[in-house]
Amino acid sequence: MSKIVFLDVDGTLIDYEAKMPASAGKAVDLARANGHKVYICTGCSKAEILQRDLCDLDGMIGGNGAYVEDNGKVVMHQGLSKEDVKHIVDWCNERHLGFYLEANSGMYCNDYMLEQGPATMIKYAQGKGADLENAKNSADSFINGFIHLQGEDLYREDVNKISFILSTYQDHLDSKVEFPNLIANTWGGKGEVALFGDLGPAGITKKHAIEVLLDYLGADQKDTISFGDAKIDLSMFELCAYNVAMGNGGEEIKAAADYITTDVNEDGLWNAFKYLKLI
Repeated sequence: MSKIVFLDVDGTLIDYEAKMPASAGKAVDLARANGHKVYICTGCSKAEILQRDLCDLDGMIGGNGAYVEDNGKVVMHQGLSKEDVKHIVDWCNERHLGFYLEANSGMYCNDYMLEQGPATMIKYAQGKGADLENAKNSADSFINGFIHLQGEDLYREDVNKISFILSTYQDHLDSKVEFPNLIANTWGGKGEVALFGDLGPAGITKKHAIEVLLDYLGADQKDTISFGDAKIDLSMFELCAYNVAMGNGGEEIKAAADYITTDVNEDGLWNAFKYLKLI
């Protein structure tokens, strides 16, 4: 029986330096050749994914569930309203927080992101195991992918979600109060330390997006498998029939998993695909 596989990206399909292990790409290629469908299910928007050197896939879920695509066809796209974007942009700027708007057309950042982003992304990469040189290279690549905008040009209508640097954890707590109509998450370094907050549309989760895609495909939930490494992936685990945590994953995702594979850079996907007889 063919399966439908959902892969988180950072820390699952690719490592925290945005490099995909050769064994991971080979595993996906062989699984698809065997008749299984493989989708990425990520917090990244399409513009960020297009900057990554990934293997061929059957489609993607992006923006933590705001965007669903199957073989190039848009199945669902639900982003932030322009009013919400303006409110978040103004709030972050008033607090002097670096942020970037995650849209399918690009990643758009403010002045503060250019100032604060490199040090934060170095901390992110080091927290995930990179040495200082590789962390700096990873941070430079990430920052160079932004399109810098100012003023009202940041009030866009095509934004899936917005990530912002946390000066302290209180910024995240305050964002939940300031934007009660939106979903507030955090993401970051080792042990999922909160380095960034993000804000997205209410009702948008990886779980909901998978439900939308399965309905579109006329597929059955019992044939689904998900792979993840972080708390944000728990909603996938709530829905999918079988769930795999990466060896480099956090304790919460491991506790919820049916199977724990090896680290992303220790052939984690390959080993799990073999164990599950996808290849």
